Amino acid sequence: MSATRQAEDGARPARRRLSVDRRREELIAAALELFSRHDAEDVSIDDVAASAGASRALVYHYFGGKQELYVAALRSAAAELQARLQAQGEGGPLEQLGAGLTRYFDFVEEHAAGFAALLRGGPANRTGEIGEIVDGVRQRMLRMIVHQMGVDAPGPALRVTLRSWVASVETAGLDWLEHRDMARGELERLLVDQMVALLGAASGQDPGVRVLLETLLPTHTASENAPLENAPLENAAFDDRASEPPASESSASATESRAPGSPASVNREAVP
Repeated sequence: MSATRQAEDGARPARRRLSVDRRREELIAAALELFSRHDAEDVSIDDVAASAGASRALVYHYFGGKQELYVAALRSAAAELQARLQAQGEGGPLEQLGAGLTRYFDFVEEHAAGFAALLRGGPANRTGEIGEIVDGVRQRMLRMIVHQMGVDAPGPALRVTLRSWVASVETAGLDWLEHRDMARGELERLLVDQMVALLGAASGQDPGVRVLLETLLPTHTASENAPLENAPLENAAFDDRASEPPASESSASATESRAPGSPASVNREAVP
């Protein structure tokens, strides 16, 4: 053995005798930490071995190569996160959604490296086995939400809305890990409010979503406009009353002269 190699071995953390499963977990943990900070293409087997205090040969013994290690690491992170997304069935739909977000961000906080590696590390074009792993987590979250809302088969508007919200949650998780300038509780409440706002916008495309939103927000059913209060842009686009002068300035004679079936009166009555 060369002097250089001996020096390298001396710098490496002392190896411990571990069980097969424990050693494998340590290698995966070291790989996730590296994959969370670097693209998979930039991480070598030697990097993982050095980080885990193991030999290069041992990493190959357990995983065969870097691709197998990368897939195993992502599968480990995905399995842990999916376990957190099991529906609990406690409280109303929005309370369940909030509880699910709490479990989700528990994982984000406790397994930051795994979460970041799962959603940010690796090749930009996630196809094949890697894409299936990431998509599996998203589908699990989507099924959890649909179950909580009591929906059998979401229509196009609702499906797009829910998938957009899932993407927003993923982005929020990565942003929170990077900045940590917002309290977790505030972020989770913000994401619940975003869900309500997105459903409000979708209700303009699908009456079924409006009914769903009224079910989620029973206290708002007394007013027809209440479900859309969280979608101000949509309301502003269709509410022509915002540009009308105050009622005190309108002419009573002009109101009387307008025929009941005139376009102006129909438009006003049609506004929610």
